[in-house]
Amino acid sequence: MPLNPPPAGFSATPLTVVSVQALSLVRVSRHSSGEPHFGKSGVNRFDDPSLLFRFGTCYLGENLTVAVSETVLHDKEPVNGQFQVATVEASRRYAVAFAGGTLNLADMTGAALKRSGASSLLSTCDDYRIPQAWSRAIHTHPAKVDGILYMSKNLNSHRAVVLYDRAASKLAATIYTPLLSHADMTTAIRDLGITWI
Repeated sequence: MPLNPPPAGFSATPLTVVSVQALSLVRVSRHSSGEPHFGKSGVNRFDDPSLLFRFGTCYLGENLTVAVSETVLHDKEPVNGQFQVATVEASRRYAVAFAGGTLNLADMTGAALKRSGASSLLSTCDDYRIPQAWSRAIHTHPAKVDGILYMSKNLNSHRAVVLYDRAASKLAATIYTPLLSHADMTTAIRDLGITWI
């Protein structure tokens, strides 16, 4: 069954909104400054599909393992159950944490996802046009949420977050840690089966 676009009158459908603390989220970035970065390329899953007055998006994970699986391993295939990653590639990345306030997110997981009219394909389909339409509908919804909580495609037992650029003021301070030095990187390496080349 295909993923349907947001139903007509979606703006009148109550969203299930969950509160998440900014400090509980992790972003993996290639940069040691300039975060949070709200991209406007229109090429990612929940990017704004419109051409005019496009809102920006910033992608994060609920922990470092999710963030690594969604970035470093995004386009990699395992070999005998292991992901081979160049040490130099990982050494150029940073784990980014944000001190700040409470983020109000549209819950697009579990029963809330079902009630919205979407399905798990929202997080997994390869054609991003429909997820982008959902993101646009959620962004313009009267609830004015800061972003979306959804299931990670690459680690489907965990959740990921996309923030809209209107949430930037809630991310008060940024903490950069070289990815290979992060306290949780050992867990990510073990759980994801990363070997260095």
